[in-house]
Amino acid sequence: MPVPLYEVKAEFFRALGHPVRIRTLELLRDGPRAVHELLAEIPVEASRLSQHLAVLRQRGLVTAVREGGTTTYALRTPEVADLLAVARGILAEVLTDHATLLAELRAEHAS
Repeated sequence: MPVPLYEVKAEFFRALGHPVRIRTLELLRDGPRAVHELLAEIPVEASRLSQHLAVLRQRGLVTAVREGGTTTYALRTPEVADLLAVARGILAEVLTDHATLLAELRAEHAS
């Protein structure tokens, strides 16, 4: 029996559900990077980063190319960067709404 699309989508979004993975995708948005370059920007052990990269690879978000002893990762498609930009826009809107509500609560408390 095929897996329902909503379950596939949930797995896709679960792959995005870790700060290290989001940061990795943000760094790859600017172009391919070798693992050592990612490690210089993300404060995790190499083995942990490797696990997160494996999840991103399994979900089809990144590709890996090995040349000699160096593995370079890249976004599989530019739409991944678009998704991050849309998420940033949604968060900006949500945070703006929260800031407005907080200001209203503070004004009410001051009265």
